[in-house]
Amino acid sequence: MSHDSEPQPVTAHPGGPLNGALKPPGDKSISHRAMILGLLAIGETWVEGLLEGDDVLRTAAAARALGAGVTREGEGRWRIVGVGIGGMQDPAGVLDFGNAGTGSRLMMGVVGGQPVTATFDGDASLRKRPMRRILDPILKMGAQVVSEADGGRVPLTLKGPREAIPIRYELPVASAQIKSAVLLAALNAPGTTTVIERAASRDHTERMLRLFGAEVSVAPYGEGGHGRTVTLTGQPTLRGTDVVVPADPSSAAFPLVAALLVPGSEVTLRGVMMNPLRTGLITTLIEMGADIERLAEREEGGETVADLRVRASRLRGVDVPAERAPSMIDEYPILAVAASFAEGTTRMNGLHELRVKESDRLAAVAAGLAANGVAHAIEEDDLIVTGDGAPPTGGGTVATHLDHRIAMAFLVMGLAARSPVTVDDGAMIATSFPSFRPTMLALGARIEDGAGA
Repeated sequence: MSHDSEPQPVTAHPGGPLNGALKPPGDKSISHRAMILGLLAIGETWVEGLLEGDDVLRTAAAARALGAGVTREGEGRWRIVGVGIGGMQDPAGVLDFGNAGTGSRLMMGVVGGQPVTATFDGDASLRKRPMRRILDPILKMGAQVVSEADGGRVPLTLKGPREAIPIRYELPVASAQIKSAVLLAALNAPGTTTVIERAASRDHTERMLRLFGAEVSVAPYGEGGHGRTVTLTGQPTLRGTDVVVPADPSSAAFPLVAALLVPGSEVTLRGVMMNPLRTGLITTLIEMGADIERLAEREEGGETVADLRVRASRLRGVDVPAERAPSMIDEYPILAVAASFAEGTTRMNGLHELRVKESDRLAAVAAGLAANGVAHAIEEDDLIVTGDGAPPTGGGTVATHLDHRIAMAFLVMGLAARSPVTVDDGAMIATSFPSFRPTMLALGARIEDGAGA
């Protein structure tokens, strides 16, 4: 898929109930990390349920370029033969991450701690995204920036040290990407490296590092214990292992909210990850009155998963606390859509991080709401959406700015609004949810190529 190709408008039309069961695609966060730790391990790693979207495939290509043996053995089934910590090779060409912010930033941590030099690049959207917050701590660990675009953006060439320097680093913001980059760089550092986060962010890296044999300890930090200190003992021998990737809650969010909004719907989502640092959207929707039932909880790949039975529900506005943002940072676009159908005002507090996602996601969501007749406001970093309990007008065309989550969120709106909703480009949906359209069509949705009507 080329991110520079002609835009492909897509329109979602209101229709009848959505019914059925589905397994959402594999979790993108865990898929990236399985590929990266497979590269750094000794021996074979087998991954089941890998998300085969463009973002993860870019990470797989980068792992291969850095020396790993990476082969696809079947649908979602991949074999990685690692090179071990310190065993990577300089890639022959540029590491092109396309739209993959997570893959590029995590791999900067890997390269920044290892004796290799690599050039990172991506599509027009990735070239706008700031990398300085990732670079700051890994430069303290001995990495060097050989060249970079303005403001620490890609294209960027990074040279790692023979051995990384262990550090104690307090995150400037709650960010699993920064934390993970530091921990991945610290794998080649003697002694211990500690990352301090004032608000807990996603902990997939810590969990998976343990799965591969690293020594990682986590302790509460700060008033109320909302923060964490994460300490890694450097230079472990990581061993290849088996990884089962659970279903991605961020991808599950789209059919889940669609089922809540389209009258008469009942949909079951199978095997969805229930990590408490990823379930902020579900918590919020239940507060809004959503009928979401958790069934058959179990363990897969070091994570708790469950089936979710979702029934159409009348929603009410709520206040979403800022401290919940790290556990649902990717779900605010679809939450804003849900809020536009709710009765009353929903205030989403503390959304600064949305301004540095694939697009200025806060501005993009607001523009999409405006295009479809939804009352809303932005006050500093808060998004306020007011509904009257009825479907919004719809009928608008939404500028996606190459952002897959904006595209899917407003297509969901179109399934239940009074008039169809068009997104200006649906191509980038493949980065995280390649089967989005056929999945939604199988449930009964009407989503068609082209604009309007």
